[in-house]
Amino acid sequence: MKPISNTAFYCCGVRMQDAEHGSPVCGDLYAKIFMNEEGLRIHKAFKEESKPNASNVARHRIIDDFLRQELSAHARLCVVIIGAGFDSRAFRLRGGTWVELDEPQMIAYKNERLPASSCENVLHRIPINFSTDSLQEKLSPFLGHSPVVIVIEGVFMYLEKNVINELLQTLRRLFPQHKLICDLMNRKFFEKYSRTLHEKIKDMGTSFKFIVDYPEEVFRENGYRRAEAVSIIGKAVEFGSVKIPRLLLKTFLRTLAKGYSIYVFESR
Repeated sequence: MKPISNTAFYCCGVRMQDAEHGSPVCGDLYAKIFMNEEGLRIHKAFKEESKPNASNVARHRIIDDFLRQELSAHARLCVVIIGAGFDSRAFRLRGGTWVELDEPQMIAYKNERLPASSCENVLHRIPINFSTDSLQEKLSPFLGHSPVVIVIEGVFMYLEKNVINELLQTLRRLFPQHKLICDLMNRKFFEKYSRTLHEKIKDMGTSFKFIVDYPEEVFRENGYRRAEAVSIIGKAVEFGSVKIPRLLLKTFLRTLAKGYSIYVFESR
């Protein structure tokens, strides 16, 4: 069985660190439950990466807030999280039906540390080998659900474009009308602000693959409409976790402000 993704432990460790802060941005009190000795070792290597870590937590919080709005508006909402990692939203947010998909070793470990059966919401955890299993088959039991929001967080930058195309087409076949929320980073942002972090990520055995000038274009090409885009750095400044004057961010640091964002897409 494959080992648990190092990047999943990195993201979880950042949320654990945030939850221990006096004024947390995300406040994910479940993150600590998942951190074993290996996770703590990985977290230590990234602990001082203050701006990337703040962005990571802000990213999670933006998606939290969006889902809270959707859950408030739609009692029967189905939230599908692809590449769920150590996501704990099914435990932290109220309402809805939740579907988490990830590699078998991740699902087994999560159920050991925080059993799906202990969740007050309806929670389905589905093991999937993304290299060999059919996503369409894994999600077919949920075809009758409506409305549907699909969350793909911290994933697309690690995928080749042809894999993204196939994934988006599969999702549109399964759920003709849905919203998809994800994070996308453009090339300018990567070149100027993410190279140092990326070197550490490469040391863990993985790397970014989808870094292009206009990453949102692949969604338009696959029949999606952009409904919203929120600057992750802008929100981190608003939350107080990144100290940059807002006027400076809007005028002279536009690459920083606009280069890494949370997008909400709607299938057309």
